[in-house]
Amino acid sequence: MKTRIYILLSLVTLSACKPPGAGEVRYETTPVSRGNLRAVVTASGTLGAVVSVDVGCQVSGRIMKLNADFNTLVKRGDLIAELDTSIYSSKVKAAEGELASAGASVTLKKQNLDRKKSLLPLRAATELDVEQAVAELTQAEATVTIKEAALDQAKTDLGFCRITAPVDGIVVSRKVDLGQTVVAAMSTPVLFTIAQDIKKMRITATVSEADIGGVKKGNKVNFTVDAFPDDIFSGDVVQVRIAPTTTENVVTYETLIDVENPEQRLFPGMTADVSILTAERNDVLKVPNTALRFTPPDGSKMTGTTNAKLQRKQQLVYALEGSGKEQTLRAVIVTTGITDNSETEILDGLDASALVVTASLGGTNEAAGGPPPSL
Repeated sequence: MKTRIYILLSLVTLSACKPPGAGEVRYETTPVSRGNLRAVVTASGTLGAVVSVDVGCQVSGRIMKLNADFNTLVKRGDLIAELDTSIYSSKVKAAEGELASAGASVTLKKQNLDRKKSLLPLRAATELDVEQAVAELTQAEATVTIKEAALDQAKTDLGFCRITAPVDGIVVSRKVDLGQTVVAAMSTPVLFTIAQDIKKMRITATVSEADIGGVKKGNKVNFTVDAFPDDIFSGDVVQVRIAPTTTENVVTYETLIDVENPEQRLFPGMTADVSILTAERNDVLKVPNTALRFTPPDGSKMTGTTNAKLQRKQQLVYALEGSGKEQTLRAVIVTTGITDNSETEILDGLDASALVVTASLGGTNEAAGGPPPSL
């Protein structure tokens, strides 16, 4: 019996120690403020030259000379490599000989035709003989044309043994070595890659389909690279390509961003973390995004309509009114504008300095963070 009495006394003591107001919900609030907002789209991309040219070889052969290497500055027309020319020089000589032979044949056919024409009045030759001589001359002249084309081809192939720079720029890649044999078969082998001007570079960024709607030509861009983590570089969107790329059910679109690189600190191939400015507002009403995500707990004192059908760009926030035990939440439908993913512009529904709720803190002791009452 004594044990039971002790338990009853303990329960009474616990009840008596319960602080007044325990269990009441308290709220974390913030006033609606004025300020500036910048809406940005984040993406990643790769830096490259605005114009990069792959320099190939149209004939097969062994590399005899290399006059360019990585980082070599070249001018258009500069000789940067040369193949072994012995085979192609021989082909030129052979084609020249065949052309000379065809030319001699034409001369012979002309003489034969003239002879047949002179014998025709003497009845030593017939009309058929003359016609046949004309046909043979025509055939010989056609052969000359064919041999001239063959000689031109042989000379062209010989010229291809000299690899020249097609543009002014800097060599960013060399893919052959001295003495290496290159084979031009189904595709043209690439010997060098020349960036036309790395003082002007381009980022090819991939933007998700959810964000691409806000990206337009002319948008300002800030970006960083790992090589210079404390520096912020800038650029401009020059093109949004409408061709989609799907990877693991994620759809993205290529966005081209032009960048000035006067000091040549940025190199082709660097990864850029990009922030594209899609909208900017100054001196607007704004609230934290946590206020737009807040849902009142059960038992909250409420006013206003919470089940209204919201239109596009409308959201529900809760303003705190009153004080102490008389505090109530008023549901407010607001029209939102741009967001920087931390705060959102309020176009309609709230006035400056109104208190919007961002979180519920539970009872008094929970909010104060103190220990439970002692017995």
